[in-house]
Amino acid sequence: MEQRVLRVRAAFQTGRSRPLTFRLQQLRALQRMVQECQKEILAALADDLHKSEFNAYSQEVINVLGELDHVIEKLPEWVAPEPAKKTILTLMDEAYIHSEPLGVVLIIGAWNYPFVLNIQPLVGAIAAGNAVIVKPSELSERTAMLLAKIIPQYLDKELYCVINGGIEETTELLKQRFDHILYTGSTGVGKIVMEAAAKHLTPVTLELGGKSPCYIDKDCNLDVACRRITWGKYMNCGQTCIAPDYILCEPSLQGQIVEKIKETVKEFYGEEIKQSPDYERIINLRHFKRVTNLLEGQKIAFGGETDEATRFIAPTVLTDVNPNSKVMQEEIFGPVLPIMPVKNADEAIQFINQREKPLALYVFSNNNKLIKRMIEETSSGGVTGNDVIMHFTLNSLPFGGVGNSGMGAYHGKHSFDTFSHHRSCLIKSLRMEGANKLRYPPNSQSKVDWANFFLLKRFNRGKIGIFLLAFLGILVAVTMKKYQAVLRRKALLVFLVIQRLHWSNKQ
Repeated sequence: MEQRVLRVRAAFQTGRSRPLTFRLQQLRALQRMVQECQKEILAALADDLHKSEFNAYSQEVINVLGELDHVIEKLPEWVAPEPAKKTILTLMDEAYIHSEPLGVVLIIGAWNYPFVLNIQPLVGAIAAGNAVIVKPSELSERTAMLLAKIIPQYLDKELYCVINGGIEETTELLKQRFDHILYTGSTGVGKIVMEAAAKHLTPVTLELGGKSPCYIDKDCNLDVACRRITWGKYMNCGQTCIAPDYILCEPSLQGQIVEKIKETVKEFYGEEIKQSPDYERIINLRHFKRVTNLLEGQKIAFGGETDEATRFIAPTVLTDVNPNSKVMQEEIFGPVLPIMPVKNADEAIQFINQREKPLALYVFSNNNKLIKRMIEETSSGGVTGNDVIMHFTLNSLPFGGVGNSGMGAYHGKHSFDTFSHHRSCLIKSLRMEGANKLRYPPNSQSKVDWANFFLLKRFNRGKIGIFLLAFLGILVAVTMKKYQAVLRRKALLVFLVIQRLHWSNKQ
């Protein structure tokens, strides 16, 4: 394992991943990979998660293609030096921010969306000029094997590689030194990743999870709200890190919500949900048993049917859920939706704030002020008002968690920034050394006074312009001593300008 990482680092140190032309060439090659291997990708997702071709394409492939289109278009703009604002003492200098690659990046993907959650961060890492090692989840075995097969066929084999394996291989991989690690998965494993990274002072981006609350206000179109919640909750059989984990609503709404979700489930998946091509399965038996155990002792409003042989769990809604029950203590990550009654929005906000910060917050209301209030008075990785999931699809928004739901963010320009070091650059001239006497020893009160004048006084642009004209006039006059009359006029001008500034500051 160590040798494989060292080979990737040696390839990065050649510098060939840095030029913009190379980055664009690799991104376009990745784009061809997705397009030309699309049938294999869809087949792998069907094997791993029972995804139909339509679902696999719309949930995973289209997001990657959209990200690639956006990054390829914008990358020349992103890599360009970013001019920095200057002070009065650096007006004649060149100041800018240069984005440079961090080095060798490790991406540890998740099993629930095993294509997009590996490839989307890879896009950002390549765009930033890094070398990358991708470690897919071993639980989505077919997709992991496919990535190991096709990525070397399209990308530079020395700079970008896939390492497969289970806990043992991942543990060994984490012992190596990387320049950045992006991990998507559970909070428990996120802590292990962060602990391993700390030994090398490696920065991390942790995309974790948590219990994402969904508050439904009484002033709301319940038909629309329940349709959107049903879609987001039961997509991928509930195995979505930003799926609405539970509903908070006033007691009078609970029965109506149950009926409307029940009707929508029938509309989406038909009478025989098991036969629906649009309904996925739980990833493995361990997770199947974990989710079914959450149903014990709960009041099932509808659903609850399970089949261990096919890892099928029907879309399920629980009512009158106790906040101290097991189903409210851990992220569900399955097709089980608890409804917990609260008196009002105040109690909902209090309940949310008493728990760990979630990856997402959803609020449904016709009252825009209430939505803004929920945003202001709670904390979460992201927020969508009057819908679910959709903030993930907008690559202009950073996607990431906060607190227990993660740290750092990516998508679009945010991916480029995450995998880049923003280097401060100031380039001065070796001329005009006389102006630097202010900062050289020996120090004096007059130098401190001048420093205060230059650094702490607030000027508007007009005053700065007048001052600079006067200053430049003095320089010209000094270098042309024989023109005494000019020198006298410039000195008079400087005196008048200083007097004017002094008078203005007193007003």
